Amino acid sequence: MKKTKIVATIGPVSEDEKTLREMIKSGMNVARLNFSHGSHEWHAKIIKTIRSLALEMRTNVGILADLQGPRIRIQTAENISAREGEEILISDVLYKKSVADFSSKIFYLDCPGIIDGIQKGNEILVEDGLIKVRVLRKEKHLLRARVINGGVIKNRKGVNIPGAKLNLSAITPKDKKDLEFALEYNVDFVALSFVSSAKDILSLRRKIERKPGKKKRRPQIVAKIEKREAIKNLDEIVKATDAVMVARGDLGIEMDENKVAVLQKKIIAVSLENLKPVIVATQMLDSMIKNPRPTRAEVSDVSNAVIDHADAVMLSGETASGKYPVESVKTMSEIIEDTEESPFDDIFKALDFNISSEYAVIIRSAYELARSFNAEAISMVSVSGFTAKLVSHFRPEQKILMATNSQKTFNQSSLVWGVDSYLFKPSDKLDGLIEKMIKKAKSDKKLKKGDKAVIILGKLPGGERMRLVGVKEIN
Repeated sequence: MKKTKIVATIGPVSEDEKTLREMIKSGMNVARLNFSHGSHEWHAKIIKTIRSLALEMRTNVGILADLQGPRIRIQTAENISAREGEEILISDVLYKKSVADFSSKIFYLDCPGIIDGIQKGNEILVEDGLIKVRVLRKEKHLLRARVINGGVIKNRKGVNIPGAKLNLSAITPKDKKDLEFALEYNVDFVALSFVSSAKDILSLRRKIERKPGKKKRRPQIVAKIEKREAIKNLDEIVKATDAVMVARGDLGIEMDENKVAVLQKKIIAVSLENLKPVIVATQMLDSMIKNPRPTRAEVSDVSNAVIDHADAVMLSGETASGKYPVESVKTMSEIIEDTEESPFDDIFKALDFNISSEYAVIIRSAYELARSFNAEAISMVSVSGFTAKLVSHFRPEQKILMATNSQKTFNQSSLVWGVDSYLFKPSDKLDGLIEKMIKKAKSDKKLKKGDKAVIILGKLPGGERMRLVGVKEIN
């Protein structure tokens, strides 16, 4: 059993029930819905299919709604050939009618008024940085720029402007509509793109909390770290969010790409310290969009994310639009399993975290007890999932078995490293769930007679405190 989870993006090549079933069987734990693409009707169909399959297959598959955020795109009536060294003009849609009909080449940015925040010396990167222009000077409603890296500028291609102080809200009008849809369909996670500070996270949380409904049904927020400002404000963002994504695509454009690997390790470390699940994303098995096997470098990339103790690794185009969606999940699972069987991802010293409480003491004691008694599992009852998250933080060699009577906790544990969850009915008495879970784990061959399991009871409704029950031998 792998412990590092897999997030897979759903797209045209993976939307049918048969493919989704095979992806779940192959190791997909969380399905990512990219709201940059697809209609609400299409997303609704995918959500219903995944929920149905998870129920049928008796497993938990989380659903992550990834909001597009303030994505800047090119507007041009026809392709523009931009040659290195030549001048090019840039405006935006607010000023499109005000700008004279220049004989020079010109393209527009689709965010009204955006050029007001762009200054001389700023670089404008088109299509993931393949094309680069540098602003020479500002004129009325217009930027005059020099082409540094040439290419063909096409309509609707994405734009990045590193270092520019742009007055763009992290939550766009489109995002608000998509969020309403995601909340209506009870998704488990909402990812916020282009986060700059903790204020962006708090703004999204307020919007989620305004939605009528029970608190326990609310999705967790995933902060996507992909901007220069996010690195500067990393600590406050991680504290404010529920989970983190290392979005290496835009991060590698906003920052020097030579620093991305080191930044990845830093983001993972800060997330672990704050008990926040962390996903490593972008181009992990990129060549499998076209090829049935990954490159050696891609295998190494996935392995290193596992060794860094990331909670999850993510597939994007590989499973959304590539030729081999099921094979991509299967390959990633195999890489994870082989890496986890090696000693290189082992933790020999308990990790520190930013919590000083009796809970931390209890969980550390359970971790040490499991190691001392060579236990097979650390088993717990957890209503909110917090106890499981604490245990997961230590990355134990033992299985982490969690019993819960909360559907949302069951689903959201799909993103937490190593946690294997069992869902029981809300009417089931909490104090009897450990025995029921152990019985199920035995029938699933995850435990057998003679195995030892450390038992923890999480903080329960009604005021009963978290407690370490001790070591139990399985009968």
